[in-house]
Amino acid sequence: MNRLGSQPSLSPLNLRMMSVTEAKPRLLLLDGHSMAYRAFYALPPENFATASGVTTNAVYGFLSMLINTVRDEQPTHLAVAFDVSRKTFRSEQYPEYKANRAKSPPEFKPQIPVIQNLLATMAVPVVTADGFEADDVIATLARQALAQGFDVLIVTGDRDALQLVEPGITVLYPRKGVSDLARMTPEAVVEKYGVTPKQYADLAALRGDPSDNLPGIPGVGEKTAAKWIVQFGSIDELIARA
Repeated sequence: MNRLGSQPSLSPLNLRMMSVTEAKPRLLLLDGHSMAYRAFYALPPENFATASGVTTNAVYGFLSMLINTVRDEQPTHLAVAFDVSRKTFRSEQYPEYKANRAKSPPEFKPQIPVIQNLLATMAVPVVTADGFEADDVIATLARQALAQGFDVLIVTGDRDALQLVEPGITVLYPRKGVSDLARMTPEAVVEKYGVTPKQYADLAALRGDPSDNLPGIPGVGEKTAAKWIVQFGSIDELIARA
């Protein structure tokens, strides 16, 4: 489980003002790689290409999702975070982290700089931090913004972000492709997983995360993990009573 406690050193952002219709400022943060990857697999590559044959399905899907989300949520501020590389402080601490992942399809990788260039043209800030993942950057910005009185919306396909949910921070999690986003409030997290957002990291640690090559407790699935966390409150308390 990726605990989002470590924070990259980020200067306060002068985020792009998108609208001033809200009495309370609203920051929309997007996980660029996560959502672009989902867009890539949601749209057939063979149906999206330039005249010269360059695949553009991730570009089209990502920008469509961005435009629709801005229209629906009316943020006053907006930023998109991207991964820099697979080498992060996590992979240094645990070399097997994400080691099971195959390389990205060759049609996908060239679309990331295209998306970033288009965001720059639209004056949307693109934020990265060496040694950290996009979700670390998002966690840092979300907490900074919440402390400054913002409502925060996070668009990501990474469930690790659910640990950030609290009053004032909502995760918009894609249910299908990039067009159908579930609104994950504190109540929605409890309803779906049986634990609070602050307990989600402990649940995921017990369950494990195969997508990140992080093992859990053998034989412990999501329901058992949730039952233990509710019963004992945390992994630390569970271990203390073992």
